[in-house]
Amino acid sequence: MNIATLKIFMEERMFVDEVHNVRLAAGNGGDGCLSFRREKFIPKGGPNGGDGGNGGNVILVGDENTSDLSVYRFKPHARAKNGGHGMGSEMHGRNGKDCLLVVPVGTVILDATTKNFVTEITGHCQRVMLLRGGTGGKGNVNFKSSTNQAPRRTTPGTPGEEGTFDFILKTIADVGLVGFPNAGKSTLTTLLTRATPKIASYPFTTLHANVGIMTDGSGNNRVIIADIPGLIDRAHENRGLGIRFLKHIERCAILLFLIDMSAMDNRLPADDYSSLLNELSCYNEDLLKKEKVVVANKMDAPSAAKNLDTFQRKHGMNILKISCATGSGIDELKMVLRNAVRQKKCKNSVLSC
Repeated sequence: MNIATLKIFMEERMFVDEVHNVRLAAGNGGDGCLSFRREKFIPKGGPNGGDGGNGGNVILVGDENTSDLSVYRFKPHARAKNGGHGMGSEMHGRNGKDCLLVVPVGTVILDATTKNFVTEITGHCQRVMLLRGGTGGKGNVNFKSSTNQAPRRTTPGTPGEEGTFDFILKTIADVGLVGFPNAGKSTLTTLLTRATPKIASYPFTTLHANVGIMTDGSGNNRVIIADIPGLIDRAHENRGLGIRFLKHIERCAILLFLIDMSAMDNRLPADDYSSLLNELSCYNEDLLKKEKVVVANKMDAPSAAKNLDTFQRKHGMNILKISCATGSGIDELKMVLRNAVRQKKCKNSVLSC
């Protein structure tokens, strides 16, 4: 495998959550037909030109099984089919085939030029017409009248709508894991779900939002968990991985703050929590209104108990104690998350109860 092929192979495996300047066009309408009836013994029959078909529409379709926007990175253009032209014998042209664009649930569409909001996909199988196809033209049969028995007038089909758009994916999950690099978010994700993110002992191992599903063993009570890449101080100013992944937190119903109690990186856990709250507030103050679950990780470390005591004195809050290394507290955390998500869904819809 040469270098160029290897580069393409690696790029294809990257998580793509933003694609800019996607050029889309609906189909044009077919032209109306100019035709007259000509049969044996009827040399001067009347007009019989049919109408043109309508152009196909560009339609967005939400799919919860699609994880990212990589298909549009390598093919940032699409066009619906044109409508067929009208024909004699009052035959209408065929309508153009719609162009269906499958996107992940949570995709926001912006106008590429103005950056104005256009639409968004928030549900599985949700369909939104993004661009409407052109209308088919009229055949000359439509213009026959008592004073004009042989009209030679037709109308052309109208062009379909066109546009250039930005596709932005904002992950929709029940729980979003928030924490500084090396807090253990990826390890916790593997313990809670079947997701298999890359795990290593250096910062920014996770370079994209990993999504996993936690179930109760029977497949019921599904909780979708998103592992958001590690934040750093002043991330809202686009430092580190920056606001590229802060947007994924917006769609999470519950935020799980994972705090490293080992202080291995010479960070004070009590200050970490304050810094995380500040980063979220600077990016979007509404994020602080979300329900929070605060978890102390690496409680097996020698300095963890002392750091936890300092944390609780400063923030005065209950905090769940776990250790991803030993598995301690994981079952309790699963129960807390299931209950929190169930209560959240009950508040949003009576039917969810």
